[in-house]
Amino acid sequence: MKLLMFYAPEFWFKTYQKVLQEVDDVEVEKKVINTVVIFFHAEPSDMERMSKVITKFVKNAKWLAGKFKTKSVVLHSFNHLSPSKAPPEIAIKVVEEVRQRLERTNYEVIITPFGYLNEWRIHVAGESLAKVFKEI
Repeated sequence: MKLLMFYAPEFWFKTYQKVLQEVDDVEVEKKVINTVVIFFHAEPSDMERMSKVITKFVKNAKWLAGKFKTKSVVLHSFNHLSPSKAPPEIAIKVVEEVRQRLERTNYEVIITPFGYLNEWRIHVAGESLAKVFKEI
């Protein structure tokens, strides 16, 4: 699993084009303020270590959110962080479990529509920790 994480005073996204036929048709446009945006990339090796990947994903999200005193997290599937890709159902399973764990601890979690290309605008804060890459 690869995580590219940002602290964003403002993040806006809008569905652009459906790329996986098996997902539901949706149109979403949303602006989120004071949030941690996590671009995640699931890899085939994540299947064998699912529990560890989910735990570390949640830990990293909470760590960065704590640094910026926010309880808001946006999760965005971003299959451009590695040439190896897990099947879509693995990424969906991971992100859904991450969402549930974060919500159980009072985080607001927004997931951009999976299986879609999205337009987005992101204002990333200037601090060094506002931009973090993790390989878990």
